[in-house]
Amino acid sequence: MQQIEQQEDIGPSDAEFVLSILQASPSVRDSRSYMASFAPDADDMAVGAAEAANAASEPNPLVETMLNPIVRRPALVKIQGPFTDHQLFSIARGIHHLQKLGLVSVVVIDRDDIPPTESLDSVAAEAQRTLMLRDVERCVHFLAKSQAPARPVLATVARLGDTGDVYVEAEGLDHVRRAVAEGEIPVLMPVALDEGCRSRRISANAVLCALAEAMSTTSAGSVPLSAEAPAGRMDLTPLRLLVINREGGIPSYARQGFPHLSINLASEYDYITGTWQPQWRSTHPTALSNLALADECLSHMPRSASALIVSHRSPAALISNLITNKPAHSASLPHALLTQSEGRVTRDTPTLIRRGLPVRILRSTDEIDKVKLTNLLERSFRRTLNQEAYWARLEKDLDFVIVVGDYAGAAICTIEGRETGQHICYLDKFAVLPSHQGDGTVDFLWVGLRDETYGLGLLDAANPSVGSLSGVGRGRDLVWRSRADNGVNKWYFERSNGFVTSEDGRWKMFWCDAEQRLREMAQENGGVMRVVEPEEDGRLQAWAPVIENIKSAWSA
Repeated sequence: MQQIEQQEDIGPSDAEFVLSILQASPSVRDSRSYMASFAPDADDMAVGAAEAANAASEPNPLVETMLNPIVRRPALVKIQGPFTDHQLFSIARGIHHLQKLGLVSVVVIDRDDIPPTESLDSVAAEAQRTLMLRDVERCVHFLAKSQAPARPVLATVARLGDTGDVYVEAEGLDHVRRAVAEGEIPVLMPVALDEGCRSRRISANAVLCALAEAMSTTSAGSVPLSAEAPAGRMDLTPLRLLVINREGGIPSYARQGFPHLSINLASEYDYITGTWQPQWRSTHPTALSNLALADECLSHMPRSASALIVSHRSPAALISNLITNKPAHSASLPHALLTQSEGRVTRDTPTLIRRGLPVRILRSTDEIDKVKLTNLLERSFRRTLNQEAYWARLEKDLDFVIVVGDYAGAAICTIEGRETGQHICYLDKFAVLPSHQGDGTVDFLWVGLRDETYGLGLLDAANPSVGSLSGVGRGRDLVWRSRADNGVNKWYFERSNGFVTSEDGRWKMFWCDAEQRLREMAQENGGVMRVVEPEEDGRLQAWAPVIENIKSAWSA
């Protein structure tokens, strides 16, 4: 213990902290999003942040703003122990880094080894309370050693209603507000006052849900946290829910028990609970309760808010998530790249959770809201659609349309080359409204696209979206084209199996191979894949003229 405390007194260097920021690799969009929350008067600084990050001799406005955030935003944090001193110190360092970046944690302590029990006698209940109080004190101690001032909130913030519901009144919230106003991290016990004014140990999740509701509903008309903000009018609306535990993220049926990278609650919640595996009850005993916690808390928080379920062994993920509001790796990247590449997805990879949007698969033009889809395409591409010609083409060639939310995003697939007997599955349009770019909609849309085309036929392609094929069928190669100078091509490169450039240099034609076919060919060849398999020979030459001759959908 003494050795640890001596190391703690040193504290992280500024160079180490700045390096951890840069390692998050924020894009220009990420920078804008972060600075809109933590430096709302300096949005224009984000434009040059990405370029400055690559030039050592130039100041990086993004880093400078992160080191001196103008305003501060709250986060709800569950520290789900028990943890050793070394583990708790690592967690405290991570929370300190978040505080330096402008995210002020409101911490609730939890213990997996002493779950709350209604039938406890007074002696056992008092023993539980003593253990929880000790953990609160340990957390405050290590936060202080990490140079993050903290305050134990020993007053009972939550109350129990006559029906067992948990809520936080204004008086209870004042304890949290005062701590935050004075620059301290409040650390709470999971207790509540019952109708007889007795303090009772309850679920930490119940306290967090009550705090999420109270902190969000009492912040109307309030101002961001800053040195000038009056304590009574501080905006306590939480922007993040962080669950720091020992078991890591939510295990995924599609990834053989490795964690989900991101979850769209609106379309995946029921599917995840329905495909829960018995063996995960021992390896991830609190995963489903944490998923339910995220669902409830995020329902009270802003739509841009997210929840992160993260192992104590992944402290760097806290900074990366705060800056980018994205998962550790994009869920739309090829499965093999994520699961087979060393160091990509591990048992400790965190899970990012969003409220998300429902996803539907439409297979007839009669099901499409043409006005809304036209608006989406024109706003996304910033061009005018030749509506008469485009809708006439879809009437003839439509395969399906994936729609996210109320046309916040869409992927339109057609069947091309019928006249030559090819029946090419062609991604005609992939569009997301500007207001939804960076909120996970792009990844949710591409995952659905994969499951309906080149991933079809595999167990992990059981897409829970309304109208999907649910993984039943045989995968098809997916082909699309993009202008050679399109800035999105880098994103396409990472998700495709290959591309070729047209003879005139105007287009790049991308494709994703049907994964089921690739697996079968690898099995036939003893696990070895040829550069070009016999059945694939000549397909690019056959695709190219068909794809290049597709007429533009846009008005001149």
